[in-house]
Amino acid sequence: MKSALPLSSLLFAALLYVSGNALGAPAFDLSPEQHGRIRAEQDVAATKAVPANFPFVAKDALTIGIVVSHPPISTYATDAKTAVGFDPDLAQLVADSLGRKLNVVILAWPDWPLALSSGKVDAVISNVTVTEERKLKFDFSTYRRDEVGFFVRTDSPIKSIREPKDVAGLRVITDAGTNQEKILLEWDRENVAHGLKPIQVQYYDDDAVRSVALQSGRADAIFSVNAALLYDAALHGKTRQVGTVSGGWPRTAELAVTTRKGSGLAAPVTIALNDLIGKGQYRSVLERWNLGSEAIDQSATNPPGLPKT
Repeated sequence: MKSALPLSSLLFAALLYVSGNALGAPAFDLSPEQHGRIRAEQDVAATKAVPANFPFVAKDALTIGIVVSHPPISTYATDAKTAVGFDPDLAQLVADSLGRKLNVVILAWPDWPLALSSGKVDAVISNVTVTEERKLKFDFSTYRRDEVGFFVRTDSPIKSIREPKDVAGLRVITDAGTNQEKILLEWDRENVAHGLKPIQVQYYDDDAVRSVALQSGRADAIFSVNAALLYDAALHGKTRQVGTVSGGWPRTAELAVTTRKGSGLAAPVTIALNDLIGKGQYRSVLERWNLGSEAIDQSATNPPGLPKT
């Protein structure tokens, strides 16, 4: 995940609201007002589970750090400053469940661990995958499956990418310092070990430049966050999905609300999430942002994470 959005991404986000219906993509509400945001009642059990001495950043509020990344996970509204998307909606539901107002703090991806450890925020909701290494410093309450996807041009001869041999010899764009990069590099090692052609891995800092590289034929595929690429495919009609894998391949990976280790906030957040799952608000928010395929059946506190590397 990138630490900041380039100007092209901000302009792209501003256009989604007005162009979605015309191009056949999901018509997301990217207005800063978010009148259609789904809300929840206070969850008494979750509220009672919060430690009495928990040092909330702000009185009567739950302060959640969010990294603005890609629609539909999180993006800027049409005012270019308000965070909207699935993560902000889930943050609102969790705050509602704990009987508190929502206070969102926008963070850069490299900064979220320090923001959480230092007490700048009470929790982080921003596509953070549960790993054993992170569990040494943080607690987790799972809320979504971590999926990454392979996408190609609509006229590409590539029909399916499901396993390492399918990308042997291909030029594949991915994101540096991410789970998808780790997967791709491991697939490449397996291919080379079996005498197959190596993968030519490409990196781009700007999504627009990345798209140009694919459409111009300088790359064969993009391997990145599945939800964001699905929306881009629906919006522009220039790419199609040819495969998905878990972000923790070969293990199943889950994304989680992240809190300080031993703070006592993880358990009430997990209670709240399971109540939201049971009452349907969780599924409604997923569907609002076209993420129903990544739903989980139950939230868990600190489940087994991806192993240390």
